[in-house]
Amino acid sequence: MSALTLFLALVLAVSAGHKFASPQRMAQATARLTGMPEATATAAAFAAAGLEGFAALALLLEPTRTGGAIAATALWCGYGALLLGRRGQTLDCGCDLSQRAKRIGASAICRPFFLAGLALFALAAPVPFLWTVDAPFAAFALLALWFASAELGALPLNARTR
Repeated sequence: MSALTLFLALVLAVSAGHKFASPQRMAQATARLTGMPEATATAAAFAAAGLEGFAALALLLEPTRTGGAIAATALWCGYGALLLGRRGQTLDCGCDLSQRAKRIGASAICRPFFLAGLALFALAAPVPFLWTVDAPFAAFALLALWFASAELGALPLNARTR
């Protein structure tokens, strides 16, 4: 279970870092997703990044793991709901590390809900968080698969069927 929890914390930390590293792009993506003005969206993107960072840290500490999992679940459900509201539109949602406008489809919508489900699973599992030698390697492998799935999901449908 420690590999799953560490994976979720890594996803949150990378997401937070991504928002701080590309503030202009994230402000534009937040404005498009929420419909708020870009100036307000900048503050919202930084607030989301702060929450992601705190949730990532909270997931790694045993006394705050429950709060971190609940915060992560709420964030990811919020992202999923925003994407669901923009279903079918073509825009850069800020979901990937690379800037690209793509159609918001089932893949983009399901990804945050899947992460929320994993966070709830990690929360409900009675296994305590134990640091093992293989946990970081498994967590980074899961993270690599997560990034690869994002790249595969960004391919046009006709390219996937050839």
